[in-house]
Amino acid sequence: MNLQNFLLKVISLTLILALLYWLPIPGIRASSEAGNLMYWFLVAFLDVLVLSYMIVNSKWGGWKLVLATFAVFYGITTFLTQIETVVFLTYFEEIIPTEMIPKLFVEGFIVAAVFSPIAVALHNKMEETPQGPAKEFSLPLKTWIWKLLLIGIAYMVIYTVFGALVFKPLAGKAFDEYYANLQMPAWILPFQILRGIVWGLLAIPIVKMIDEWKKARLAVALLYSVLMAGLLLLPNPYMPDVIRRAHFVEVLLSNFLFGWFVVTILHWRYER
Repeated sequence: MNLQNFLLKVISLTLILALLYWLPIPGIRASSEAGNLMYWFLVAFLDVLVLSYMIVNSKWGGWKLVLATFAVFYGITTFLTQIETVVFLTYFEEIIPTEMIPKLFVEGFIVAAVFSPIAVALHNKMEETPQGPAKEFSLPLKTWIWKLLLIGIAYMVIYTVFGALVFKPLAGKAFDEYYANLQMPAWILPFQILRGIVWGLLAIPIVKMIDEWKKARLAVALLYSVLMAGLLLLPNPYMPDVIRRAHFVEVLLSNFLFGWFVVTILHWRYER
């Protein structure tokens, strides 16, 4: 891979994604809500880097790769983020208007749907087909079940530990002020296990498309951490800066560790 050519493609895709993030979408996002364009360039650059790493190392091509890119991009940046907002809506309704939630799902869908084929095409992967007799990653159903369950439990543990030992201390007094009215439902831990299973499902196309386990593990860890934490770089009216920055550190570290762990679990006791 030519590094200069790769960087030119990354810069081009960064411009495209930043505009998709920033430009108003009729009925969904007004220009006044779009925020500072320079912040979006930073977020877009980081997102493009990790998505490009996945795309260029993929043995897949064409619309199969486009769909996988869309699933990973939308799943991490929108679905897994906003389902937690929905769960805590009783608390967040005083901070985030309820009518905003469906718009956030639609907005993320539009951005991911437009960007994914452009990214695959610009990296010259639209016509590429798998080469060589590489063995497809596959496991028996019962193995998938226990591995995904283990991944779900691992996510719940990492989520809880990093929340208590990283986020809360970094947020300090602001934590108690911001979350003063938050009451965790009794089913929060099972919910996080289910959320972890969804994370694991999103990793499956990545480990299937990237034959080298070390590259697949790095790709998943980067995608999990950067795509989820990147949006926390943006100042927003719903979250004080100290809370946002504490969350950024927590999510970046915990999701990188979790992504690394996910591919390790999937690879464990698997012989090619």
